[in-house]
Amino acid sequence: MSNRLEVKIGINPISWSNDDLPSLGGETPLSTALNEGREIGYQGFELGNKFPKDPAALRDLMAGYQLDVVSGWYSGRLATRSVEEEIASVESHLDLLAKNGCKVMVYGEVANAIQGERSVPLYKRPRFDDESFKRYGERLTAFGKHLLTRGVRLAYHHHMGAYVESPDDIDRVMAYTGEDVGLLFDSGHAYFGGGDPLTILGKHIGRVCHVHCKDVRPSIIRHARNRQWSFLDSVLNGVFTVPGDGAIDFAGIVELLRENHYKGWLIVEAEQDPAVAPSYAYASLGYRTLRGLVDNVRTKEAA
Repeated sequence: MSNRLEVKIGINPISWSNDDLPSLGGETPLSTALNEGREIGYQGFELGNKFPKDPAALRDLMAGYQLDVVSGWYSGRLATRSVEEEIASVESHLDLLAKNGCKVMVYGEVANAIQGERSVPLYKRPRFDDESFKRYGERLTAFGKHLLTRGVRLAYHHHMGAYVESPDDIDRVMAYTGEDVGLLFDSGHAYFGGGDPLTILGKHIGRVCHVHCKDVRPSIIRHARNRQWSFLDSVLNGVFTVPGDGAIDFAGIVELLRENHYKGWLIVEAEQDPAVAPSYAYASLGYRTLRGLVDNVRTKEAA
């Protein structure tokens, strides 16, 4: 079997405007992000609040920029509500993704999460006991099966300030769910959550269906822990950045994905203040870093 790396490189609009912190680029029009992203070389975008919610309107908009719709975040609440309630809640978003050719849906658990609470330090995040985790996994699996009836796979986003944050949490959510639930591997959240990104990726590579390429500044992580910052304060202080500007080994990540026949998207996603980290410059750096690594791997494959 060929180990050829079959990936596309996309970006999240958070580099231009942050949905959770409108003060960070909230005034930037969507057209700016799409024009600049295409000019840099990105092949697609994940969704944000400024994108159309009507499937046809979204398809027409993105076709005009010759960009793919990659996926979109869904704020799930399966930690506290039933599968039936979640299926009813997701319908319009699922329809939007399915009708725009998306193969994955980013699932972020927001029930009891503190990621959007600026006054709440990260150590106060919610946690499951083992029995609750098992029941949660059962609901996730059933929900994932429903999404697949529309050709969309659940990509579970481990995230700071939520139930699934640490390496142990990731192990358990994968253990307590079936194959219908995929893993969104986020390098930055893996590192900030206390793990080694390469170790986590290697352990769960068989379930990885989507990849967020986020770099970190370890000195800011230390401050965030020592000073008991919230997630949003950590972001405002520059905990995340784009590939090529932090400490994560993206060459190792790309090679591990190649070795395991990953097919899908690599998404640059780094919450930063565009007044401090100019959108175009940092989006360009993230793209050039990943493009160089992917091209280098493909050159070796062809040799």
